[in-house]
Amino acid sequence: MESLYAITTGILSASGLYLTLRGRTFPVVVGLTLLSYAVNLFLFSMGGLTTNGAVILNGEGHYADPLPQALVLTAIVIGFAMTAFVVILAMRARGDLGNDHVDGRKLDEPREERG
Repeated sequence: MESLYAITTGILSASGLYLTLRGRTFPVVVGLTLLSYAVNLFLFSMGGLTTNGAVILNGEGHYADPLPQALVLTAIVIGFAMTAFVVILAMRARGDLGNDHVDGRKLDEPREERG
């Protein structure tokens, strides 16, 4: 089970990093979302993957730690709000600049040559 979590976290991280480095705003937003999913999965797995364990069992025995679950739930809510904000920001930038490149150039501006 741990290896499945590790592989899934690695795939989500690699895909998110690849999409974050793209030149358009929509792949960047999707890449940031995938990275947040990878972090959520990592936080959840840090609590220990417990099967058939009670949430709290009078302080004795084998139980699942509720703290990582609460952290992931909070991170999901914050991630959803930040994704909505970034989508609105990208739509505003597309409307103001006339394109969806992440470099912030307008369509009629010449591109600077770097030497």
